[in-house]
Amino acid sequence: MSDITSPATAAEIAGTARPAWSRRKAVLRALRHRSLSLGLVLFILLVLAAFSAPWLTSFDPTAQEPMATFTPPGGVHLMGTDAFGRDLFARVLFGARTTILASISVVVLGAIVGTVLGLVAGYFGGTLGFSIMRLIDLLLAFPGILLALTVTTILGPGLTNGVIAIAAILVPIFARLVEGATAEVRNLPYVEAATAAGASSARIIFKHILPNVMSGVIVLTTTWLGIAALWITALGFIGLGVQPPRPELGAILNDGQNYIMLAWWITVFPGLFLSLFVISVNLIGDGLRDELDPTLNRL
Repeated sequence: MSDITSPATAAEIAGTARPAWSRRKAVLRALRHRSLSLGLVLFILLVLAAFSAPWLTSFDPTAQEPMATFTPPGGVHLMGTDAFGRDLFARVLFGARTTILASISVVVLGAIVGTVLGLVAGYFGGTLGFSIMRLIDLLLAFPGILLALTVTTILGPGLTNGVIAIAAILVPIFARLVEGATAEVRNLPYVEAATAAGASSARIIFKHILPNVMSGVIVLTTTWLGIAALWITALGFIGLGVQPPRPELGAILNDGQNYIMLAWWITVFPGLFLSLFVISVNLIGDGLRDELDPTLNRL
């Protein structure tokens, strides 16, 4: 019997590396999950529609046509026009692309910063870990939307500042999750074996700890993608997000609120697109949670 001579060998004996056939089997099983598969199909359709906007419509989303104001849906304008005669179909598609990109940027930025802070605090502990987690607790003490409004007010209105503001809300949430998972994983036998074999802290964190906390990070990312879309829309609705004339779902909803009785389509269509996007992301999150949760029994 051979001895454990390297951290990599210790990880393999601990079973951290799954064979390729096992990963393929897990993917196929996940695709049979009704919630996950339905959410993926809906999500892909909505994203394709948003990012295919230049090929799906020939209208400029910012071009005004005064003679075509409040045109009902149908004919040339599939979703009608707004108070300035702008084609609503083009505005919804281009606006949805902005909202989706901003939401993805929010969760990616929040997940990266929060995961790094959680890994450092959970692995090293001590004064460094205590200081990081007290800062995280301070951020968690603020209501999410209030923190976003505060950051946006300080930085000023705009899409980039809105992304930073909402990402600031997600950082402590990811950090708290990862810190707790890291504190548990660092005491497992295969991590102790890697430490005894002389592996560096960076190698242990990225090779042994991070893969074991990624399932929770993935589920949290999909869950918060829908919430981030709602908050990006909310900032646009109150004028702190995307600035005119660039289309965005929140700004379109804000434009349509004054004409809800006269031109219902200005509010209904962007609201419907946003609702379907959030539903698709939530379905994906539910499915991933069921598939990645090791405590669930599977037949």
